[in-house]
Amino acid sequence: MRCVIQRVKEASVIVENKEISSIKKGLLILLGVQVDDKEEDAINLAKKIPNLRIFERDEKFNDSLIDVKGEALVVSQFTLLGRTKKGLRPDFILAEKPERASYLYKKFIEEISKYVPVKEGIFGAKMEISLINDGPVTIIMDTREKE
Repeated sequence: MRCVIQRVKEASVIVENKEISSIKKGLLILLGVQVDDKEEDAINLAKKIPNLRIFERDEKFNDSLIDVKGEALVVSQFTLLGRTKKGLRPDFILAEKPERASYLYKKFIEEISKYVPVKEGIFGAKMEISLINDGPVTIIMDTREKE
């Protein structure tokens, strides 16, 4: 799984001109599911993100989403897996098929909901995302990245 995490003052999702989800202080999580990702990846990522110390206290990143009692807004985004090495049109061969990706996206939401309040987009829908990035603070995580 690959995700882009943005610390936000607020964020919202609009589908067909209707706001379907919004949060105040928290994290906007754009989540891409990769071929061969496992439930374990969703579980581990969902446990780690709410505990990331990326909120400021005493001029340092000391607090987590849990500490600040923030919310998460999770939006599926297969385009995070686009490859652009060849040509000018990204290929998405690394993105999981929609049925499996939807299952793991829902699993991630189920797991992260154990730690913080969660709102979500609509899997596979064309969405408009609005946000006020706080910082800005943007973190990229990939479950396949070697530490």
